[in-house]
Amino acid sequence: MTGRTDRGYIATRVLAYETFCGGIFETNCYLVPALEGLILFDAPDGACAWLESRKVDLKLLLLTHGHFDHIPDVAKIKRRFNCQIGCSVETVPMISDPNFFRDFGFELEIEPVQPDFLIEETPARDFLGTEMQVLEVPGHCPGSLCFFSRKDELLIGGDVLFAGGVGRSDLPGGDGDLLFEGIKKKLFPLGDNVTVLPGHGPPTKIGTERRTNPFVAEL
Repeated sequence: MTGRTDRGYIATRVLAYETFCGGIFETNCYLVPALEGLILFDAPDGACAWLESRKVDLKLLLLTHGHFDHIPDVAKIKRRFNCQIGCSVETVPMISDPNFFRDFGFELEIEPVQPDFLIEETPARDFLGTEMQVLEVPGHCPGSLCFFSRKDELLIGGDVLFAGGVGRSDLPGGDGDLLFEGIKKKLFPLGDNVTVLPGHGPPTKIGTERRTNPFVAEL
């Protein structure tokens, strides 16, 4: 069961989180309290101001991927909170090169910033005292990462799997077959009761998507 606590967090078994939805693409980011401080997953437009309004002391920013709707406030957050930034090596040019998206024809202004450390797929990694499995599931974006807390049955999935949908694969570096394969081979085996926190839209369950998602349902 899930429930809203008096702090405004949603609790899933043990791990709690707050959600902010920002920017014209209504991109979700998630604020998660770890044992040694607060972690933010992704940084859409408005996320920095939201954190300031919450009067939090952010320790870590983790990026699921580098698409422009998930990274507008990365540099602002780094400057304001002096927090560590972690991402895939594939995400580095997307946040550090101000011309990256312009080279693909997108007229976007991204303030460049360098990550403090890189993240690879691994069965277990410690983030501020909280252990999470990291899964790389490309196809929507090169280097897309999903962060999974097994004991909490919670997956922070970026734009890989949505409620009733999947991430689009027609952007540069996209590959639909690769995305579908990654969802079926890496996400579905995590368990039907796992809650998915997607980059857009409401939370969902692995089991629900495995049975009913029109793009990747297992018949």
